[in-house]
Amino acid sequence: MKRSGIVLIVATLFFASCVSQPEPSPAPATESQEAAGTNQEYKDRAVALVQGGSSTASGSSFSASSSSSATGSSATAAPAASPSNDQPAPSAGAPLTADEQAFLTNYLARLQYMVYYDEKAGIAPQLAKTAVTQANRYLIEKHGLSVIDFDKIEQNKKDQLTAYQAETGGSISIIQYIAQKNNADVYVELAFNVSSSTTGSRHYATAQGSMKIFETSTAQLLGAVAFQSPQSMDPNSLDAAVSNAITASVWTAMPRMMDQSKALIKGTLSRGVRYELVIQKTPDSRVISNLRRALARTIREVEQVSYSAEETKLNLYTFQNSTKVEDAIYDAAERSGMPDVYLVFSRGKAFTFNSGL
Repeated sequence: MKRSGIVLIVATLFFASCVSQPEPSPAPATESQEAAGTNQEYKDRAVALVQGGSSTASGSSFSASSSSSATGSSATAAPAASPSNDQPAPSAGAPLTADEQAFLTNYLARLQYMVYYDEKAGIAPQLAKTAVTQANRYLIEKHGLSVIDFDKIEQNKKDQLTAYQAETGGSISIIQYIAQKNNADVYVELAFNVSSSTTGSRHYATAQGSMKIFETSTAQLLGAVAFQSPQSMDPNSLDAAVSNAITASVWTAMPRMMDQSKALIKGTLSRGVRYELVIQKTPDSRVISNLRRALARTIREVEQVSYSAEETKLNLYTFQNSTKVEDAIYDAAERSGMPDVYLVFSRGKAFTFNSGL
């Protein structure tokens, strides 16, 4: 009996060990969904941070489809680099843009003239003044242009002689210098002679000569217009007859001079309006090289005339007014390593700067 009891106990323990433990009860569905949602939110925030997107507001729920959509949107929402407004200027020889053509048309319509006489022609001062005055009168009355009268030019020749020598060293004529100072695009030199006679109580005179047309920036002779007056008569004085002959010849020649000057100036502008730039103190040629490239961003053509450590000369060709050219020079100088550049003086289409180096 004792043996049978032991066997029964061993059998009971064996069966008890074979019985498996019950599976743990599943977590509530809501808890698992919240955990999954939280994990997905963390993943989406990480993706957004890596891709540069903005994080979503806390507490937002994401499904699998919405998370992939958000990831795609953050990738496409990354800001693209905005194009630069600093577009290069048209290259030399390129067709004129609409803005350049408009500038050229307006420029030719508003050419400024300075009329004087050829001092080597041996004209009596009073007759020279009469001719210049009549030319200016034509410009004012027929075209509404501003002029530089004879007396002002004479005064400038005296008052600005020192400045003329300091700025140019005598490299250009003082008449060209005054024309530049007064922003004339063209200066005209009159040369003529007068023939007169008296018969009885009648006085007769004729005038003949030419008008030479010069481009102010370069003093290039663009052309000439010949003129001759019909014979004038005055019953009172010979001086009046001479004055009438000069007036008639000048008024006859002025329309042809203006038409010819516009055509000739237009022919010189195939590269653009020419501006002269002188920069004082240029010890580093690499800075000048950088300046040329920087100017080419807004100037159609940049031509280096000379270089030395003391000064550098450039010619700039563009279809822009002098104010925009001056601004372009400042911008280009700053970009090329001359932040302290400053204007020493300007004269029409000629600028002289100091590099500040």
